[in-house]
Amino acid sequence: MSPAADWPPSASRARLTERATLLARARDFFAARGVLEVDTPLLVNAPVSDVHLHSAQAQLAPAEGPAAATARYFLHTSPEYAMKRLLAAGSGDIYQICHVVRGHECGRLHNPEFTLIEWYRQGFSLAALMDEVEALVRTLLGAGAAARTAERVSYRQAFQRALGLDPFTAAAAELARAAAAAGFTGSAATARDEYLEALMGLVIGPALGRGALTFIYGYPASQAALARLDPQDPRAAQRFELYGEGMELANGFHELTAAAEQRARFEQDQAERRRRGLPVHALDERLLAALEHGLPDCSGVALGFERTLMLACGAAHIDEVLAFPTARA
Repeated sequence: MSPAADWPPSASRARLTERATLLARARDFFAARGVLEVDTPLLVNAPVSDVHLHSAQAQLAPAEGPAAATARYFLHTSPEYAMKRLLAAGSGDIYQICHVVRGHECGRLHNPEFTLIEWYRQGFSLAALMDEVEALVRTLLGAGAAARTAERVSYRQAFQRALGLDPFTAAAAELARAAAAAGFTGSAATARDEYLEALMGLVIGPALGRGALTFIYGYPASQAALARLDPQDPRAAQRFELYGEGMELANGFHELTAAAEQRARFEQDQAERRRRGLPVHALDERLLAALEHGLPDCSGVALGFERTLMLACGAAHIDEVLAFPTARA
């Protein structure tokens, strides 16, 4: 097909109208709660270190003269780092609706460029944030929300129910066998966490949220990212994900505020990226400086807007709710 044949938008007028309606509902939701809308840059100086996220690079032409250096930036995969800098500067509760870009993501539920609704609430426990996430998603789903139940299941319970395995104590060989049965073939170099991630992605996640809004909480400490560890069980992180009809919709943390611990985790990420042969970049020292200054006690979450819209209108593919998927941009 020639590029000229790709000129029409992918989403119908009805889907574009529903998209606009849901965005308006989201803004009304936060306005009613006194949460401030903010706007942070798409171009950032430092990418995330997470091994599962692939940052796209952007090179800006020199300002003047042939000898001037080309500036290299990254397109943000989330506004998290910049929003935490605002929180540390005294912004109070904030939210943002923005486009983000992630490489290596394309498929029925993935487009490299998509929309996140991300917000942070000071003094909120993880349970309180889950309550608010559920309230927002029900607001966005409108009348269709009434038929959906809500449940909260620990990560450990989810593995035990689906596989009869305890993710915190099962031997790597047990996890490897279960992953192989699901179609994931590891090697001698495959880390334990990679098997857990494969099992969540291939077996457990796709079965979650059928007719419900299912929160999975208490992820392993090794998958804490920017979340605190559970003081009652340091093997688990104060982190949750929300699923609906097998789709991961949201990822939330009781945010880590300790700069030294966050730096150590970032350095562990860098070591793992080297092990996996992934690019390794300098850490975001501005974020770490903000944590040193003092991040308020808060919980934060990112909600995938297009997937929520898919749930609201019954779309089977993310292209149905995007005017121009990246392949046709």
